[in-house]
Order: sequence, then structure tokens, then C-alpha cells
Amino acid sequence: MKPCPRLKNSDVIGVISVIVILGSLGVRVAECRVASGLGNLEYTAINCRKHSAVLTDFGGVGDGKTSNTKAFRSAISKLSQYASDGGSQLVVPPGKWLTGPFNLTSHFTLFLHKDAVLLASQEESEWPQLPVLPSYGRGRDAPDGRFGSLIFGTNLTDVVITGHNGTIDGQGSYWWDKFHKKELKLTRPYMIEIMYSDQIQISNLTLINSPSWFVHPIYSSNIIIQGLTILAPVDSPNTDGIDPDSCTNTRIEDSFIVSGDDCVAVKSGWDQYGIKFGKPTQHLIIRRLTCISPDSAMIALGSEMSGGIQDVRAEDITAVNTQSAVRIKTAVGRGAYVKDIFVKGMNLNTMKYVFWMTGAYGSHPDPGFDPKALPNITGINYRDVDAKNVTYSARLDGISNDPFTGICISNVTIEVSEEKKKPQWNCTDVAGVTSNVIPKPCELLPQKEEKFDCSFPTDKLPIENVQLKTCSFRRVYF
Repeated sequence: MKPCPRLKNSDVIGVISVIVILGSLGVRVAECRVASGLGNLEYTAINCRKHSAVLTDFGGVGDGKTSNTKAFRSAISKLSQYASDGGSQLVVPPGKWLTGPFNLTSHFTLFLHKDAVLLASQEESEWPQLPVLPSYGRGRDAPDGRFGSLIFGTNLTDVVITGHNGTIDGQGSYWWDKFHKKELKLTRPYMIEIMYSDQIQISNLTLINSPSWFVHPIYSSNIIIQGLTILAPVDSPNTDGIDPDSCTNTRIEDSFIVSGDDCVAVKSGWDQYGIKFGKPTQHLIIRRLTCISPDSAMIALGSEMSGGIQDVRAEDITAVNTQSAVRIKTAVGRGAYVKDIFVKGMNLNTMKYVFWMTGAYGSHPDPGFDPKALPNITGINYRDVDAKNVTYSARLDGISNDPFTGICISNVTIEVSEEKKKPQWNCTDVAGVTSNVIPKPCELLPQKEEKFDCSFPTDKLPIENVQLKTCSFRRVYF
């Protein structure tokens, strides 16, 4: 350990002034040693921070029983004063930290130590009530509003939620039980939700047992989600892993998800409400994703897609014991579009469907949807697919008088399970072409004699060019 540096008289006066200021905020900066149990912490982030604090500085108690809701809220409120002075980071040290919901601030990092566990409170009175999302028009579980998320932020800039694979446990069984018993009057909480924000990073964490969706960026842009392990029982209701919703310029990568619903669900609003709000999800890349979800999709496009979905690029993705790979879900009344979808390099094992699209996903927020609002599904490209132990190769059902067009599938090998189902390809109201696909596709997707590859963009999205910085936390006292 390096000794403390000698300070000149003028420096001493300056240091005393800083200590007085920080002390008034509850931020400790004392003696020349590293805080017990923390040491030097390094991590990568979109931006590093000038100021640091530890949750225990604000009265946090990591015994798994004491509520830390006040400590989190107080810490973030006080650290928000540094937003214009290099930003701040709050470190959650080793321990079990029971907490209700809290809101983040701009130019801020929440860092979880590898031995830190955040436990979501099951005390319902701690959860604030929020109005319904404008692009949905009602709650997903119940029409009248929703509970706030465990970790929430709105109208923020430059927010990082990261760690050394620390854990956030949503303790969702309380909420799942209420859902199954139809006792909910408001929609269940999400684990992490960031709204109307820019420059977001969520990385290197283990997230388990969310009450509902795990990670929900909405109406936001410039988002990096990476290195997440997301785990929920495969029979838990609506525990989607990552749901980019009306977001632009998003990068999801290097994550492992076991879910009771879609591992990644790309959304943009629901029927007439999504059409009116009019904010698409676009410029999204998903890569090096592994999914297990026996009753749902590895990647779902929809069903709430009424603001539009465009320019989605998925590559090097793996699904095991999952109902379907990349599924398109839409319906009459959704309107908008799903177009310019590019998928390259799928490794699939034990699937019900490899390719699945449906135009009859009929859940609606209310009877007020427009039956003339037909979705435009076009420019859907799949290539380089290896699938084993598959029940059905494809189920592709467009909409009568509104077919799904521009479908391209190339270089696909599907090994059907021993219990072979016929026909392997079920197609209605679709149009496109295929190349080098086994088993032979349906007549609506004829194979071309000359082999070719379906399109995949060669340019890079702006979010791919964002380089993370190496940041550190060293709690040193003078």
C-alpha cells in the first residue's frame, strides 16, 4: 500500500474544505486505507465518475432483513449534486441489501460488488403507483396503472448499472402468486426500467426472479446491455428477459437468459395507443445471446409493435429447449411495420419451431383498436442456421389480404426429431424465396437453383462504435 502523500499548507486547507463539504453530504473521505471488503474495483463503463460513495455511508445495513430503501434514496439524492461535476458512483458492498424501489439520477453509476445481493421488498406499500405507459393505454396485468420498477429512472442522461456480477433478486414469487390468483389491481413491477433517457448501460450483473419483465428500456436511445445472466423459473409468468421498447440505437450482447417468457422481446406500443404515440424501435443489434425458454421465443418481435420495428440485426445466437427462435407476433389492429430484420448464425437445439410468424396474435388493450390498421411485415432475412431435434421446421401465418412479404431464408439445416410431424413447413399468406434449406420449404417460399445468401448489413450501427472506458473505485481516507 502506498503511503499518504505529504501536503503543503495550502493543500491542507483545500482538503479540509472538501472534507467539510462531503461530510455535509454524508460522503466519507477519511484516512489513508482502502475500505474493508472493497479494495480496488475496476470496471468498464460508458463514462467514469469523479465522486464515489458506499451505501453504508448512508446508513445501509446488509443483513437481508433491514430495509435500505431510505439509504438508497438518500444516497442517490445527495450524489445527484455531483451530476455537473464529473458525476458520481454508489457502490453496494458485500451483503444482502433489502430494499424497495428507488430512482436513479443522471451522470451516475450504481455498482454492485460481486458479493452484493439486492433483495426486492415484498412489502407492497413500498412500491409507488405509476400511470399507464402512453404507448400501451393500460397496464399489461390490469387496466388501472402499474407499480413502479425496483430500479427506475426517467429523463436521464448517462446512467450505468453494473458490477462484478453482483445479484439483484426480485423475489418475484409474491407477485407471481397474486397474478395466478387474479388478485392484482395494478400491473406487476419490472426489475429495471429506464424511460425517456439517453446513454444507458446495464451490464455484468446476475438478475433473478423478477416480478415481471426484467430489463425494460423504453422511449430511450443509445443503450448498451451486456454480460447479463437472467434467471427465472421457466413456468414463471411474463418474466421476459430484455425488452427494448420504442428505443433507438441499442446493443444487446454476451448474455444468458432462462425465462418463463421471451428471452428478448422487441416492442413499440400496443394497438391504437402505440400508433398514436408513434415511436419505433430501430437500429438494434443482438449478438452472442443464449436462451432457454420452453414456452416462448429466443427473440420476439412484438406482439406490441404498433410504433414499428425496423433494422434489427441478430447474429451468433443460441437457443436450447426453447419454443421458437426469432418469432414475429402481430395482429389486425396493430398497424405499423416489422421490416428490415436480419438474422445470421443461429444454433438451435430442441425446438418446437425454427421459424414462426403469426398475424393472429389477438390480445388487445381494449375494443377500441382499428380493425383496418394492418401491419406491414416485409424484408425478413434468415441465414446460416443449424437446428437439431426440431418438431416443426416452420409455421408462417400471414394475414389474409395482408401477406408477409420479402421473406428470405438461406443456408439452413434442420434435423427433425424422431417423432416426425408432417407437413414440416406450414405456410399461409407469405411470400419470399429460399436457398439451400433442408427440409424442403413450402411452395410459397420456393428454393432457387442457384445458391445465394440472404442479406445481412455490412455497415456498423453507431452504438457498435461506442468504446467502454476502464473505471475504478478506490475508497481512500485522508
